[in-house]
Amino acid sequence: MLVNLTDVFTNEGQVQELTVSYEADTFSSLSGTFFIKEKSPVVLKLSNIGQSKTLVQGRTKLVFVFPCDRCLRDVDYTFDLSFDSIVVSPDYIGDDIEDEDSLELMEGYHLNVDELINNELLLNWPMKILCKEDCKGICKVCGKNLNDGACGCDDFVPDPRMAVIKDLFNANKEV
Repeated sequence: MLVNLTDVFTNEGQVQELTVSYEADTFSSLSGTFFIKEKSPVVLKLSNIGQSKTLVQGRTKLVFVFPCDRCLRDVDYTFDLSFDSIVVSPDYIGDDIEDEDSLELMEGYHLNVDELINNELLLNWPMKILCKEDCKGICKVCGKNLNDGACGCDDFVPDPRMAVIKDLFNANKEV
């Protein structure tokens, strides 16, 4: 969604409060494409902080469906996003732009809200998603979810450093 910032850029002290929608139903990154289960409207406060500069403050809440990193069961994960960003108009004259990435959020005099939310999602992306703290994962042999109970597979993994000694014992069994 594009939000016109012309009035905020041109009037010193101008403050606007808006509620806009985040239009995407999925989010794609290098990790894959993820379904957005719930989303709340994006609440924005736009404040003129100087000639052709605007402070964008906002918040929104998104609920995603992720697979658990251990057992692959679907997990609802909530992002409570709160952000501040300074954007400048295309005719801004000055060198004091703190965040060069904020220039990518603008399309002329319009703020791309979807791009702003996507950037915030990337910054807040979790390293690992688990269905519960003590998730046991899946069996390496049969693939059963170990949270539902034991599968009975032999899960003994011999120490590879002892393989040479085991081979010696197997070669000299009759001794």
